[in-house]
Amino acid sequence: MNNPASEPESIPESTNPRVWELSKANGRFALSLYKQLALSKTPDANIFMSPLSVSTAFAMTKLGACDDTLEQIMKVFEFDTIKEKTSDQVHFFFAKLNCRLYRKKDETTELISANRLFGEKSLAFNETYQNISETVYGTRLQPLDFKEHAEESRVTINDWIANKTENRIQETLPAGVLDSTTVLVLVNTIYFKGQWKNKFDKDNGVVADFHVSPSRSCAVPMMYQEARFRYRHFPDDQVQLLEMPYSGDDITMVMILPSKDTPLSKVEEMLDLGKLSSWLDQMKETTVSVQLPRFRVEDSFSLKEKLQSMGLRDLFNADRDGSDGIYISDAFHKAFLEVNEEGSEAAAATSVVVIGRSINLNREVFVANRPFLLLIREATINTLLFVGRVADPCGQ
Repeated sequence: MNNPASEPESIPESTNPRVWELSKANGRFALSLYKQLALSKTPDANIFMSPLSVSTAFAMTKLGACDDTLEQIMKVFEFDTIKEKTSDQVHFFFAKLNCRLYRKKDETTELISANRLFGEKSLAFNETYQNISETVYGTRLQPLDFKEHAEESRVTINDWIANKTENRIQETLPAGVLDSTTVLVLVNTIYFKGQWKNKFDKDNGVVADFHVSPSRSCAVPMMYQEARFRYRHFPDDQVQLLEMPYSGDDITMVMILPSKDTPLSKVEEMLDLGKLSSWLDQMKETTVSVQLPRFRVEDSFSLKEKLQSMGLRDLFNADRDGSDGIYISDAFHKAFLEVNEEGSEAAAATSVVVIGRSINLNREVFVANRPFLLLIREATINTLLFVGRVADPCGQ
């Protein structure tokens, strides 16, 4: 686990210190989960996910956890790094963070999150659990007939996710994942659409080679602009960082580009929240000549194996000692990102299934013509909304 003490402690004004710590906890979890995904994929595979969506979904499951299961959730999602907290207070801090992130944006920026509980209609759910879920996460429990109509219930849940993500996220729950033993499905979605503060001129675009690997290149549409951005070249770490704000300035995209002869895997190995925070703190506004591919990436995966590898074991184990008869059979995440001259559109959904036992000389140059990392974040408190790897923008 990363050492929280190594991360800068510059809490923005008017920010609750515990919300700041929750944001950092989410960041540490985000980069740990990213590394698990990178291990499971080939170096030329794209990765895209919303760690905040995943954290929120599992924070909701924490409402019903206890003993070893609760301890594992607190550790894996880094909630145990929040000072002066009890387990229940984490939900309060999430509520405060959500209020900050999802306050009304202008007409050029949308950031929308929605949560819902889908429960077997024949069962009575703990009233306290439902009340806290609705108060903190804005959830309402919708009864469905999993026992007799599991497939129809799956379609209902997927339709709800599609509706909440402007139809960008389809088929989050695969066919056959629900059956008559399903008790509770928890779903979290997050959708973002933003316009660049400095848009690219469509007339400035060119077609250029993107070097997927030393042995493979492909032609992609490259966007171009020269403007002032936060930027820094770190020769010792062999990376360049560029931060491009969306309209409103509070949400930005950070791109981490390795040097030409440095494999992206080397950057991935060194990356943790302390390193990222150090890089971001050292960036300065300067004139940058930017070349960025126009691209679209989608990603879909099961979270179960990744989270088990990170230490979240009991929640997926129906036969654990002291089991109360409810456990999670699997958790699914699906995410989408499109970047073009106007801006970006991103969406993600996490669902957790719970079942019963039963040209300026002074300019800098940033040419993203090889695999790079990207982060979409709320900049004032560095909340990582989306994390990804653009390794192959060719097949869009």
